[in-house]
Amino acid sequence: MKKKVEYVGKDLEAMDFAVNYHRWILTLMKPFLGKHLVEVGAGTGAFSELLLETAPETLSLVEPSAMFETLQTNLAKHDSATKIRAFPNIFAEVAAQIETEQSPDSVIYINVLEHIEDDRLELEIIHRTLREKGRVFVFVPALPVLFSEFDKQIGHFRRYRKTELAEKFRAAGFRILLSRYFDAAGIFPWLVKYRLLKSLTMESGAVHLYDKFIVPVAKPVESFLPLPLGKNLLFVAEKI
Repeated sequence: MKKKVEYVGKDLEAMDFAVNYHRWILTLMKPFLGKHLVEVGAGTGAFSELLLETAPETLSLVEPSAMFETLQTNLAKHDSATKIRAFPNIFAEVAAQIETEQSPDSVIYINVLEHIEDDRLELEIIHRTLREKGRVFVFVPALPVLFSEFDKQIGHFRRYRKTELAEKFRAAGFRILLSRYFDAAGIFPWLVKYRLLKSLTMESGAVHLYDKFIVPVAKPVESFLPLPLGKNLLFVAEKI
């Protein structure tokens, strides 16, 4: 039985405007990506479109919310040689089917794992689904001190510590290939807007401005000098 999840609002769609931000994430992931990809929590397909640029052989997209229809519409516009499948469900419900039909070598969670209450179980399901030496890519909000009412409103159960997430990967049977903080410049704006001012919205215009003016500066700085803190965490781990 397919299990639908109610979408929490338009706030998450504001991130569709963060093209430079998403390309930065993909740049860090790309050396580890395979050719048989699964994106869990694909949303409206903003990051999916970038994944298609890497020319994977197969791409499975999992999206349980009302955004699924928009995802299908957006993907229909692409003329790609990639074999694409979309599932209107949670990953746990379709993982066995994806494993059988696709045998994925890469499973990707961009701002998704924090929405899953039992994240340890989710990592175990990913481990079972991946082929031998397959890899999982996880991008999540970091620093519990930044956890706000806005986080709660959009369905976050947590913001992660680096050591905490590393332990969960190892417990699920992965070895860590990459772990790093991401977007140090975003810490202060988030602290002010969501912790101090207690905002409950994310405006697409503000996201666009940050993406246009801050990300192009922050990316080379963090590439040259990885920082000990960041608003987010990026992990790549391999099945053992």
